[in-house]
Amino acid sequence: MHENTPADAETGSVRTATGSVRTATGSVRIPRTPTGAIRTLGPNPRTAPIMLHPGDALSAKRRLVYVLLLGALTALGPFTIDLYLPAFPTLEQDFDTTAAAIQLTLTGTMIGFAVGQLIVGPLSDKVGRRLPLLIVTAVHVVASTAAALAPDLLLLGGARVLMGAGAAAGGVVAAAIVRDLFGGKRLVVMLSRLALVSGVAPVLAPLVGSWLLGVMPWRGIFIVLAVYGAVMLVCSLFLLPETLPKARRRDRGTTTVGQRYRQVFGDRVFVGVLIIGGMSFSGLFSYLSASSFLFQDTYGFDAQQYGLLFAANSVGVAVGTQLAARLAARFGPQWVLAFSTAALLISAAAIVVTDQLGWGLWGTVVPLFVFMTAAGFTFPCVQVLALDRHGSAAGTAQSIIGATNFGVAGVISPLVGWIAKDAGITATTMASVMVGCSVIAVASLWFVVRPRTVELLTP
Repeated sequence: MHENTPADAETGSVRTATGSVRTATGSVRIPRTPTGAIRTLGPNPRTAPIMLHPGDALSAKRRLVYVLLLGALTALGPFTIDLYLPAFPTLEQDFDTTAAAIQLTLTGTMIGFAVGQLIVGPLSDKVGRRLPLLIVTAVHVVASTAAALAPDLLLLGGARVLMGAGAAAGGVVAAAIVRDLFGGKRLVVMLSRLALVSGVAPVLAPLVGSWLLGVMPWRGIFIVLAVYGAVMLVCSLFLLPETLPKARRRDRGTTTVGQRYRQVFGDRVFVGVLIIGGMSFSGLFSYLSASSFLFQDTYGFDAQQYGLLFAANSVGVAVGTQLAARLAARFGPQWVLAFSTAALLISAAAIVVTDQLGWGLWGTVVPLFVFMTAAGFTFPCVQVLALDRHGSAAGTAQSIIGATNFGVAGVISPLVGWIAKDAGITATTMASVMVGCSVIAVASLWFVVRPRTVELLTP
């Protein structure tokens, strides 16, 4: 569904109370098409090309600015969560604690991220995109500084929860802004760019973290995150305009938080892709939370080798997200999910089988690469199916997706450590959780979403 939208502020025009648009040369009424689309301004507005969405009128240069800035905001969350993963063994030694206790700081971060999104998303639908983004990103800067100075594990854990909450605005607001500006097949392309960032960033962050550990103590990682947050705060303040007009904040049937939640949860397809996204992300984070111990302790990787493994897997995620955009625009995102969820299940099961057969490192990393590529195909299709259907509640819809992804992953990923508490983490214990998540994702696609019932995307 797509709403009638006012003329884009980027054009320099202002819509008057009568529905006309005041420009430097006067006031002219813009004719609307039967679909509610608007025509862009030009020498002759009545013959100007029809623009279905405000972002269609943006220049290529301006769209690039949006992609870069919104991509960086989206990456803040994954980098906040994953940048310190290579430091887990060091934290275990410094705080004289267990691997399970260190993993709880990761769980706390993801739960904080999930709760933060549930607050920021509906708030951004009510008051606009900019204000929640600026406030919550400032919280991230303060919390990151506190984490760098934390004297014990308890205070570090508390700071990590606040860091997660503070990083929440980036991903939610970025996706909501894209939905404010775009729809249909162009929405697929723009969201695939953000999915590239959100998919690659969790995989790339440990590589960067490994490099940082080579030049600074683990506390320096949190200083880097504080600086990153501060840069995003300044860029958002000066480069990111408000994209949600006041009229859109009062759309009929979506004026209250309760109405927006009822709208999205009343949609069977949204609920189905929500489950798929949560399970895919949980499978990914089961790997992320266990990988430091598996590859460094079991397979004997050093921090740099461990980082290179993540770099290789990031290639798979990147390829998956970009191919998914092309395939989803042509065949429909629901059919891309039919392929990707099956690949998630098969590759996760292959890790269990090869580990039990004693095929060693290569028996793990090859199917793992396939799993990561399939995850890259999955993430943008989940977002497209969810947001294209709920433009008037884009912030709320994205916050639910993000909260579910990170909240469920925060609960499920420690299961790897719990299952392996006596025998140690192995490829089988890690992949067993990934198999369970993939089974639920496949079932949700075919029994809840039901691909044949999903309508085609608009142009």
